[in-house]
Amino acid sequence: MRMRRAVARAVSEVIACGRWACAPPAGLRVLLYHAVGSPALGDTYGLFSISRDQFIRQMDYLAASCRDRVIGLTPDAVLEATVRLAITFDDGYEDNLTVAAPILIERGLPFTVFVTSDFVKEGRPGFLTPSGLRELAAMPNATIGAHGATHVALPACDDAVLRDELRRSKCDLEDAIGHPVETMAYPYGATDRRVRAAVREAGYRLAVSSYATVNDESRDPFVLGRTEVLGGESLRVFRQRLHGDWDWYRWRMKDPATL
Repeated sequence: MRMRRAVARAVSEVIACGRWACAPPAGLRVLLYHAVGSPALGDTYGLFSISRDQFIRQMDYLAASCRDRVIGLTPDAVLEATVRLAITFDDGYEDNLTVAAPILIERGLPFTVFVTSDFVKEGRPGFLTPSGLRELAAMPNATIGAHGATHVALPACDDAVLRDELRRSKCDLEDAIGHPVETMAYPYGATDRRVRAAVREAGYRLAVSSYATVNDESRDPFVLGRTEVLGGESLRVFRQRLHGDWDWYRWRMKDPATL
């Protein structure tokens, strides 16, 4: 794993050096986080949790350099040929409320948390409680989205289970926070045409994957790409990710929009 990360950093450094005078690609770049300041579920290599200090440095950079370009990820955030950013979190960790949210609110940065609804209902340790979910949903510039009911890979579900995952997650979250949930993130970033059709039928209006790309005007709003931010990365790497120097990493997987 260390060797793979070192090679990836080297490739991105070469790309960054080649574009030093170029503007970042136009479109909506959606940042993907998980846990902030606490362990992430099943995170053997420490990739999906970043420290509070790392997060502060990144949010300070966004607030200072491009605060006016950071938008909330809502169905009304129409894709345009301009450089814009959105901040998202997957799974619904408790630290999204206790650590990340105060940092974001202090800097006036909107954000979206995609919540796995059964983790909340079951009282899974490390995840939002029902009262914590309501508190988070009531915060300024915060949006709650769905992340499935049980965090299962949706393409592997039969039609009945797929419908239940999508509808139960949406309804349980709406009942908890008292207003519509119209966005979702695919668990593991996994989707295909059948899943997207079910997502539309369930009443969602926007969905995100984990495909590493910026979203231009041609991108299907039901399979938006995201730029994942990993633990232990320097601010230099973060700036490279914002600029698209790590978008080459999408070559390791098929674009889910084609599946």
